[in-house]
Amino acid sequence: MVRALRNARHNGPMSAQTRGQWFANAMAAISGRLPFGLSAVIPPNVVGYLLINGCTFCLDLLLLTTFHGGLRVRLPIAVTLSYAIASLVSYTCNRIFNFRSHGNVGTQLPLYVVILTINYLAFILGLVDGLAALGVEYQVARVLAACCEGVFLYCCMRWLVFRDAMGNKPVGEHQGGIEQGSGDQSGAAPGDSRHGTAQDRPATAGEPPTPAAPHPVAAEPER
Repeated sequence: MVRALRNARHNGPMSAQTRGQWFANAMAAISGRLPFGLSAVIPPNVVGYLLINGCTFCLDLLLLTTFHGGLRVRLPIAVTLSYAIASLVSYTCNRIFNFRSHGNVGTQLPLYVVILTINYLAFILGLVDGLAALGVEYQVARVLAACCEGVFLYCCMRWLVFRDAMGNKPVGEHQGGIEQGSGDQSGAAPGDSRHGTAQDRPATAGEPPTPAAPHPVAAEPER
């Protein structure tokens, strides 16, 4: 990950595809160092999802506190506004950096809105309002609801919204090296050590070309 940061600094501004590759490499590096055997179970895009949605969840709480605690907006409206803004940021970051999806936004976004609506009614609005009515602090209620929505939203992103992406396949420098080394660029099969003959190889600079071996000539009959 440190090497990726140095390369990014030296190479200057990065395109969206380069940024996505950098993020995938960083998440693969973190995933490969998880303890207790978790590195063999948790793919890099789960780590990326937790990082992105952890940040957007903090944004959600900040907006909720601003709308409801500062501006005195009614709790259902404040929850809706903060959730909508944070969810849009989450979709954009997961599409570009985490899943690196190239699917049609016109197809993905309406599906994502339907999933958000289901999640909103089941976990956000219903659970937060229910816990708040029972006397639970609204921020604590929002944290409890986030634990439920996290699993639900990841599954929907992975298998529904960004199903065109690489999914559970680990993405990183080590994986890229395996893919590049899996085949020979010349088209030879693995393990095939056959080389071209001397007449097929180009002449080296400063050396005359190797003459082709003369073809055998049939002996002339004796007179």
